Amino acid sequence: MTTKVIVQDMSSALPRSLTAISSPSRGISSSFSTRTMSSFGRLIRFRDAAGNSRFGEPKITSVAAFDEAVANGTLEATVFEGSSPFNLTPSSEVAKVQEVLPLLTVEDVPIVKCVGLNYIKHIQEGGRKPPPYPSIFIKPRASLASYNEDIPIPKLAQDDQLDYEGELTIVIGKTGKNIPKEEALQYIAGFVVANDVSARKWQRDPAFAGGVPQWCFSKGFDKFAPVGPLLVSPKIVGNAGNLQLQTIVNGEVRQDTNTNDLLFNTEEIVAFISQGTTLEAGTIIMTGTPAGVAMGMKEPKWLKDGDVVEVKIEELGSVKNKMVFE
Repeated sequence: MTTKVIVQDMSSALPRSLTAISSPSRGISSSFSTRTMSSFGRLIRFRDAAGNSRFGEPKITSVAAFDEAVANGTLEATVFEGSSPFNLTPSSEVAKVQEVLPLLTVEDVPIVKCVGLNYIKHIQEGGRKPPPYPSIFIKPRASLASYNEDIPIPKLAQDDQLDYEGELTIVIGKTGKNIPKEEALQYIAGFVVANDVSARKWQRDPAFAGGVPQWCFSKGFDKFAPVGPLLVSPKIVGNAGNLQLQTIVNGEVRQDTNTNDLLFNTEEIVAFISQGTTLEAGTIIMTGTPAGVAMGMKEPKWLKDGDVVEVKIEELGSVKNKMVFE
């Protein structure tokens, strides 16, 4: 298998393109089609009037309508039967949503994979060179957190270098390996909004991280990956390559970039990561963060105890979490 990267001048401000990754192997799953895999357009987990945890497609036309219906207590959802977000059967039942629950739990997610340095302007603000291939690191599934819960910050991550990273995130819906780029969307259940909380001291300071940047430990603390409640299918957003992302800290907009600034798009990422590696259903792939992080500022505005970080992505909704120092 041959992988080729097309490298362009950074001054053009155009996303890089990893050429199609192809393989004689057509993946682990034996069922393929030219359509996307999802039978839903949007998916939530919710508590119904009887107190049961259920899955369903909210009866909305937009994220704004979703937020309004949740706030007013009028949200309804068409029920999907099943115990996992990756094995659901649609029904004709419509239920009242009493509470929107975390969509993904640690039982649903085998691993969180992440891409570093994947927005052109973010690479530029850090004074780095664009990587020739996606730079991959991992967070353990214990780093998963709900869209609205407090994020506990351990003592060793509280020393003036706590950062936020708003990220478009892929959710793999069926297991695959050596996935060709042109088939990648068939393996994506949908996209969610997320925040890659980061302890920069343990990532970059040589006195703590050593001579080489250390990403997994510095970003892998418990609850350091809050994920949105709304899973949105490629049927609605395609490859999610033209969505506006904003990160807001205590009401101040810090990040405001379109996902069209991605260096490697979602299909390229899935194809690259699956080379020789099984991507299990439920795997989360955080695709990188745009410019505007505290680390890139001349005078960094590190997160403090009690700061509230909201990440919003057009069509995908939001996460909003308070940083709470332990």
